[in-house]
Amino acid sequence: QVQLVESGGGLVQPGGSLRLSCAASGFQFGQYIMSWYRRPPGKEREWVATINSERTTTYATSMRGRFTISRDNAKNTVYLEMNSLKPEDTAVYYCRARPGVWSEGYWGQGTQVTVSS
Repeated sequence: QVQLVESGGGLVQPGGSLRLSCAASGFQFGQYIMSWYRRPPGKEREWVATINSERTTTYATSMRGRFTISRDNAKNTVYLEMNSLKPEDTAVYYCRARPGVWSEGYWGQGTQVTVSS
């Protein structure tokens, strides 16, 4: 059974940092494309970042330079390091796993990130 469990969310002040984790099980993690998405309050879900099996990374424009996606295949975990957080980064953050870009893949349940003073 595939499971993706996000953690690390919480309340942080503007300018602060958080590190999200997504622990995966039930599939060959190292061969999957892993991504982070987010859904801001009242808005559609949007793509944040992706890392493929070769550790090539891509980022949405507004996150580039502030967010870093990484993976630890030995721990079956993908991370999202978020720095210089802004109130507009407030959202539920989701982890996604796909065997290929053509696949819907699997989604986690999300973790809430709130950036507020």
